[in-house]
Amino acid sequence: MKPPIVSVRGLSKDYAVRVLDGVDLDLAAGEIHALIGANGAGKSTLCRILAGLTPASKGEITLMGDDFRPSDKRDAEDRGVQIVQQELNLLPSLTVAENLFLNHFPHRYGWIDYQKLHADAEVALQRVGLQAVNPRTPTGTLGVGSRQLVEIAAALVRDCQLLILDEPTAALTPVEISRLFDCVRELSEAGVSILYVSHRLEEIRTLCDRFIVLRDGRKVGSRNTVDSSSEEMVALMAGEAVTASKPFQSHRQNRVALRVEDLCRGNQVRNVSLEVKCGERLGIAGLVGAGRTELLRAIFGADRADSGTIRLGDDASIERCSHPRQAVRRGLALVTEDRKQDGLLLPHSVRINASLARLTHSLGWIDRRGEVARVEARCRTLETRFHSVEQPVEELSGGNQQKVVLVKWLESDADVFLLDEPTRGIDVTARQQIDRLFEDLARRGKALLIVSSDLDELMQLCDSIVAMAEGRVVARFQRGSWSRQSVMEAAFGDTSP
Repeated sequence: MKPPIVSVRGLSKDYAVRVLDGVDLDLAAGEIHALIGANGAGKSTLCRILAGLTPASKGEITLMGDDFRPSDKRDAEDRGVQIVQQELNLLPSLTVAENLFLNHFPHRYGWIDYQKLHADAEVALQRVGLQAVNPRTPTGTLGVGSRQLVEIAAALVRDCQLLILDEPTAALTPVEISRLFDCVRELSEAGVSILYVSHRLEEIRTLCDRFIVLRDGRKVGSRNTVDSSSEEMVALMAGEAVTASKPFQSHRQNRVALRVEDLCRGNQVRNVSLEVKCGERLGIAGLVGAGRTELLRAIFGADRADSGTIRLGDDASIERCSHPRQAVRRGLALVTEDRKQDGLLLPHSVRINASLARLTHSLGWIDRRGEVARVEARCRTLETRFHSVEQPVEELSGGNQQKVVLVKWLESDADVFLLDEPTRGIDVTARQQIDRLFEDLARRGKALLIVSSDLDELMQLCDSIVAMAEGRVVARFQRGSWSRQSVMEAAFGDTSP
């Protein structure tokens, strides 16, 4: 094997408890090395230490044979270490081009050379398939999937020895993932080492040379990818044999829970009509920018629709929700795509975040004991990992933050759940818990609209799937009548009237 570019020995990190404990790791030049583990296993902590975002408590790191102790992210970047984090860190008020070349703008005579900046940005965007995006566009106006690709493009334009990708495909479609893989392979062939964090085991088996498994902050295994099965990977992560998934069982009833007719919002949602029955799990497939997120937000009243009607259950009213507060009162719940921006109050506790949608009280007084008991019970059902319900949610791993978002809406006991990328950042074993949760909701007669960039997930979870393209519903498929190819062809199809 080639000599390592990066060598880690005995790396540990302590907060209130030890979250990383004596980890060893070697990465050779041009190697694509996967880092896997359950939520809270220490993956993001290890990545943050290597990227200069968090200091290690103990251990040694060498880069290109030299001692490596970065004082901050800029120091690590100057040494050739780039990171694309699971939680996006772009500046929404700046343009795409400015985010791409932040801290290293091209300039002439002390002035920013905007002509070169935009030309270079177009090349960088084309590399990740965003050639349709104007480099002058404010980044905050893009969807999460497009912002993820911009962040990846920003990492690729810089020279680096080590590229860390933390869940880079969570919001990407299969076509975008394939394009990203091509970029990663090009970097690998150029001698760049890649540390690749993902919960999608098939991606790891397709892309990566080796993998290391963390469990409870400790390294529990390291293998060559070609010599290992997905079942072995899951067993190492969970510490037990993988549980086979149950056959799909439909709980769809005849009664309609939600009917949407001719809903419009600008060019993002164009004359969308659909219905979801009680107990039905309806998947929404499509490319980034197809209007999936915008549709859910318009139904929920988070963004005001221009026209169209919404009917809930037997309610005679067909008015649209003008505000999320009205949607919640009418029995709707929305798990947003961007939990960090829209789903959580990060500095506040697990208890406060989980109780936001439904705070029980008596004569104006909050029942604190009952609140704590309910939150702890709900979190246990999803095996959410935290030290105390009073722990700030910003201290949890991304996957455990997502579970808190789900717990919040479970407390609301809504009739219709709008779920935008609900398993983003969730590990393989936790996905099984989420699957069981969704089946339980369906069994109880709840209606679920599930947006996911993972088409295989939708095909596993749903009674039916609608495909969206350019703001329109272009096809609807029932279980047993779809194929992966047919849904993808619909999402890429011609949407002109």
